[in-house]
Amino acid sequence: MQSKLPLRRRRLEQRHPVADIDKFASSLLEEAKRFLEKAPAEGDPDGQAAYLHAALNLAFCSLEAHINAVAEELAAHPEFSSPHDQGVFLEKEVRLEDGEFKLKALRIYRLDDRILFLHKRVTGKSLDKAVTWWSELAVAMNLRNKLTHPKEPPQITVDSVKRAMQAVIDAIDAVYRGIYGSGLPAAGFGLQSKMTF
Repeated sequence: MQSKLPLRRRRLEQRHPVADIDKFASSLLEEAKRFLEKAPAEGDPDGQAAYLHAALNLAFCSLEAHINAVAEELAAHPEFSSPHDQGVFLEKEVRLEDGEFKLKALRIYRLDDRILFLHKRVTGKSLDKAVTWWSELAVAMNLRNKLTHPKEPPQITVDSVKRAMQAVIDAIDAVYRGIYGSGLPAAGFGLQSKMTF
């Protein structure tokens, strides 16, 4: 499959709904980075915890938004028009009705499974899960799940959120490189936010 980079540039120049989610996804990442920057300077432990919780959750919101934007764009491409592709891209259940596959109700897929599917479906190659960011992303997802579905107060530190956020940035960058042939522009800034609030 050809690189989608020219298509991506075109949709970003237009008022395309996916371009709007791209901007929103980038904004969420910048907000997450800014909350992380503010956490160490916060003297109140409760305040620091709040900044770290916000940073971690917003980082994952950004990752989900970036993946959804990529999937939405691919779903509009004729090469990926099969119901099964569409089902994963648009998170819909695929059912056999009246002799044909049809998209039905919402069907949530695991985030890591969607990342692997998007990469393999476009590049034809499996994503290398031996890379450091993949294992760091698994650790980050576990930390996020402990915060989102707590059974006891999770141990969230500045360092653990830094590592989680870097894994999120690296994951988005890897997806962009595999699908568009060009990385996430914000990846070059690392954990430094453009925001100043």
